[in-house]
Amino acid sequence: QVQLVESGGGLVQAGGSQRLSCTASGRTSSALAWFRQVSGKEREFVASISRNTGAIYYANSVKGRFTISKDNTKSAVYLQMNSLKPDDTAVYYCAATRLSLGGPKSSYEYWGQGTSVTVSS
Repeated sequence: QVQLVESGGGLVQAGGSQRLSCTASGRTSSALAWFRQVSGKEREFVASISRNTGAIYYANSVKGRFTISKDNTKSAVYLQMNSLKPDDTAVYYCAATRLSLGGPKSSYEYWGQGTSVTVSS
């Protein structure tokens, strides 16, 4: 199995930056991703990265502002968030799949507990 632990959430002013981290343990994943969810709304894909090819996907809402990266040696994935907006406020979840190469349409079998990001105006 795969265990995921997120960190780095907190309170940030609009226009500021925040960096999220996720460390994976257990079996090796083929892709890692970030999702976010606002209370009462559906979970939204943010970004993903494949382990071996490095292929990256971004949601249109974050493209140009967020950057996903990985460290295979540490089995870690990161999300650098710049130019943050109040609409970015959400609980951010790390996700992993061993069955696909990632992307917004893939299913993810493993999930972290989430880390909260609040962007104030």
